[in-house]
Amino acid sequence: MKTKIEIAPESGFDVDHEKINPALKPHQRDAVSWALKGGRRALFESFGLGKTIQELEFCRLAAERTGGKALIVLPLGVKQEFTRDAVELLGYEKPEYCRTMEEIRECSSQIILTNYERVRDGDIDPTYFAATSLDEVSVLRSFGSKTYQTFLDKFKGVPYKLVATATPSPNRYKELIHYAGYLEIMDTGQALTRFFQRDSTKANNLTLYPNMEDEFWLWVSSWALFITKPSDLDPAYSDEGYVLPPLDVRWHEISVHYGDATDKDGQMSLFTDAAAGLKQAAEVKRNTIGIRVRKLKEIAEASPEDHFVLWHDQEAERHEIKKALPETVDIYGSQDYDIREKRVIDFSEGRIRLFATKKSLSGSGCNFQRHCHREIFVGIDYEFNDFIQAVHRCYRFLQDQLVIIDIIYMENERKIKEELIRKWKDHDHMVEKMIEIVKKYGLSSAGK
Repeated sequence: MKTKIEIAPESGFDVDHEKINPALKPHQRDAVSWALKGGRRALFESFGLGKTIQELEFCRLAAERTGGKALIVLPLGVKQEFTRDAVELLGYEKPEYCRTMEEIRECSSQIILTNYERVRDGDIDPTYFAATSLDEVSVLRSFGSKTYQTFLDKFKGVPYKLVATATPSPNRYKELIHYAGYLEIMDTGQALTRFFQRDSTKANNLTLYPNMEDEFWLWVSSWALFITKPSDLDPAYSDEGYVLPPLDVRWHEISVHYGDATDKDGQMSLFTDAAAGLKQAAEVKRNTIGIRVRKLKEIAEASPEDHFVLWHDQEAERHEIKKALPETVDIYGSQDYDIREKRVIDFSEGRIRLFATKKSLSGSGCNFQRHCHREIFVGIDYEFNDFIQAVHRCYRFLQDQLVIIDIIYMENERKIKEELIRKWKDHDHMVEKMIEIVKKYGLSSAGK
């Protein structure tokens, strides 16, 4: 049976551990060594385990091996993390940020940084590079399937490819398969046919063939490294410094005014039920912006020394936040990239107290834990993955204070709140399951 199990091919090289920068901790060194040997690999590591320096070191060693250049593709607002770690932690020259191929060809830097938008819009040609890394690759979800396909095609044939993001839940099968396709491990159609049965009652619902579960996870573990703490990789590795701070989640329910009855199909309804559908949820959001923002203002003004991320979903909410708290610095989708990036950096480095942004803009990749331990969500929805990513902008390793998450919702959104809590519990359960998978299938020996 073992001879029939699909295992990702190795297309890289063995690296002497002495050539790996000594600033890397043991789990980081093992991950880099394992990824270089594989050539095209994924690092699915929890928030704060040091994916940044692993990506930098992977790119440096691959570029040196080939005599070429390396490209790291980043979400907006993250480049300062890479330049800081490259210079201050690894002792290297500052990697250059480039917008076009002309800038890249004129640049002497071995490692180039750019944003997802630059690649998506055609300004950058990934095939020019010997090695590439996609940082916080899960942001591709928010760009849509068309952009994913674009990236798959643009990066085809790059010799050394890395993708890095926080640990995905094991039941996000399609996402895992997309990464495998991008890394040229297995065609997505082939993977779907090999491992999954279709659910005729629900489109896009994938179920592993019962007799294929072991083979599927053995296959995944051959190209993806899942860890939540160093000891997941080796019991001898210390978890000191990798313990999350306390988390205080505060739910703020705002009562509905029962006098506002609505007429629906000849029946009088006391209020719109947000859980009834997308149209109803949008109606609740639209009609309650003022009252929700007043609560947000009350929370922020009660702690005048604290810095806050103010998460919102709608432009109308952003405008109302700015009106209620004029000192707020905001970013938005149509804003110039450079202005957006500067504001994200200023907040992450403590120069801004109140920062209003959307989960789609700042929910992945940004590290706000150095100067912020407070987040306010001015509304809720069913998108759990975006929500949990946003929570972890402050709730991550190296955060030294209690993290307080304030979540504002309306009384007629209780079902959405309950669903969000259920998904959170499922997420925690799935992360535990993933670690069992890591240990069961021998990832503790990765890179050795």
